Parts: sequence; structure tokens; C-alpha cells
Amino acid sequence: MMDVLVIGAGVGGLAVARVLLAMGHRVRVYEQAPARRTGGKALLVWSNGNAILNDLGISLDDVGARIDRIDALTSGGRLRTSMDLAHAAGRYGFPTKAVPRHHLLQRLADGLPDDVVRYGVTCERVTQDGGGVMVTFADGSTVTGDVLVGADGHHSVVRRTLWGDGAVQPATFGTWQGLSPIDIAITDTTRHLMVSGREGACGLMPAGKGLLQWWFDVRWSPTDPRPASPLAELRRRFGHWASPVSEVLAAATDDDLEFFGHHWNKVRPVWGEGRITLVGDAAHTMPPTLGQGANQTLEDAWVLGRELAKDGDDPAARLRAYEKARYPHISLVSKLAKRNPANWRTPPMLARLVPDTIQTTMLARFSNRLTAAAAREP
Repeated sequence: MMDVLVIGAGVGGLAVARVLLAMGHRVRVYEQAPARRTGGKALLVWSNGNAILNDLGISLDDVGARIDRIDALTSGGRLRTSMDLAHAAGRYGFPTKAVPRHHLLQRLADGLPDDVVRYGVTCERVTQDGGGVMVTFADGSTVTGDVLVGADGHHSVVRRTLWGDGAVQPATFGTWQGLSPIDIAITDTTRHLMVSGREGACGLMPAGKGLLQWWFDVRWSPTDPRPASPLAELRRRFGHWASPVSEVLAAATDDDLEFFGHHWNKVRPVWGEGRITLVGDAAHTMPPTLGQGANQTLEDAWVLGRELAKDGDDPAARLRAYEKARYPHISLVSKLAKRNPANWRTPPMLARLVPDTIQTTMLARFSNRLTAAAAREP
């Protein structure tokens, strides 16, 4: 049995805790937020993520909305291409679902012992020697353990300890998004729309119980000023698009909006050091164009658990085996997410030369490969 310290109580940290506790390890999770996060928008749990949740004993049956089809449309409403997710679900047994993030966090936390997660503590420094690891918190307190897992996301303190600054770079676009009770026809369907045009891109995704996850992708850099009225700007830019985009913008409010500028880092073949490793965005920050962020984080936790369950007295060797097992797969995912046309700095004239179906075709092929892999695993 090992004493495992985890920094971060998001999807990755809670998944690591569930996996390793089930294998008999001692796990302590430290989160800087004062309590479990109850906000955030919806995310897409693909077949691969759902397969891992099933292995962890977590069901999404009564939360979110099943997504059976993704349709890619032009801004004028013309169908470009369609992806049949129901077929994959029928073949492999794991549907794709859109789930509000706080519901997924609740399911991952359900059943954990009360003393596993400690909230309101901020990691400031991580050190290690041959015999263990030590975390120093902002209040001056410290904890020690055998292994440390950095699950502290895009702004990871643990990653900065290992890699230094500057590893994560801004992508070329950002997203205005909302999760709202918008009463239009698509909200009660199993159909996910991806709409694109010269002005940017829009996604519409039912999230269950009358909620619609919606977002607008626009060109962005960290130096760009925020518009004084974001919703008014979105209506100006996208309001002339075909139904149902115009209806969503008419029903939305400024209170619904959140903005995320996206980032990316090159995945390293070895991303940990000694008795320290990373999972999720801490290891592989990427734009959300493939919708695989949370799913790849769940895969990280699952593979980490398998490697730590193997025989061997050297924890560092087991952590490097985990990273080696994950590298080819997550490196491909990250490259596909970065190379997606939505991220290119392409002049408008050249952008019109990119085939309309390329984004959805890549996503379809990638999703099918992930689903097959999940189904093959014991």
C-alpha cells in the first residue's frame, strides 16, 4: 500500500482517488477551492469516458442527456455531415452523454470517505527525495507521502515545479458559453449541433432537464480586450445565422455567459519526475475542439491505477510506466485538437478552401477508435 497525495479535486483528482482507494492505497486530496465546485457548464462524456466511469461503478443514467447524433451545419443551416453516435453506443454498450460538470463531480465524490478531500488549502511548493514527497501549503503547513499526483489543471503548480514556466501556450481562439433553460425544439432532443461560418463557430448541446449547453468560438489572443457587452457582440456577429442559433441568442442573458481563452502544451514523453506525476490538464492542456478533455483525464486516472497495481517496489518506475503507456495516445489526441481547423490562424480566403467536413470527419474517426479501445479493455 502506498500513501498517495493528490493536488486538485476536479475530475482528475476525484477519479484518481476513487481508482487508488479501490486498490487499497491511502489517498489524500487537497483542493484550493473552499468546497466542491457546483458551477461550470456541461461537458461531453464520450463512450471512452463512460466506459471508465462504468468500471469505477459510476452511472450517468439519470443525469445529463444522451447524445445520439452530431450534425455539422453551415451558418445558413445546410447539413454538411452527420455522425451517428447511437450506432457506437449500441455496438459497445457505452453511450455518449452531455452532463453538467457539477453532476459529474458529485458522482465521482459520492462514496468517498469524508476525510479524503480537504478543501481550502493552496499548494505552494512540492519537493521530493528518494524516500518520498512533501507538499507545502500557503498557510505554512506540510504533508508527506510516498507519491504525488498533480491534478491541478491548466494552471498547475505541480507542473511548474517539474517543467518551469512557459510550457503552456495560448491557442488562437476562445469560447463564450452558457448552460441555460432555453425552451426551443433542440433542447429536448438527442441531437448535438456544430455550426460554423466566416464569423466563427457555434455548438448547441442538450444537457438534460430542459438545459441547453451553448457556445460560440471566436478568434482570440490573451491581449484582446473583452467587449463591454459580450452578448450584444455575439448577437451582432452571429444573430443572422439560421435557426436555431438566432433563437438561442434571443433567449440568452449576460448572466449566462462565461469566457474561456484556450491553451495548449506539447505533450512530453515523460511528464513526471521521481515520485511525482501529472494527470489531466496539468499534463496535457488542449483546446476543447474534440470534446475529449474530461475523457482523457478519466483515462489517465484509470491507467495510473493499473500501473500502480503492478508488482514492483519502485514507485517512480511505476509512474514512468503510466506516462509511457499514455504518451502515444494522448499525444495524438492533443495534436488533433490543436490542428483542428477552428484553431488555425488561417486568413479568411484560405479558410474557405478547407473542406467543410474535415472537422467532423476527424472527430468521427477518432471517437470510433476510442470507443473500440475502451470496449477491448478488461
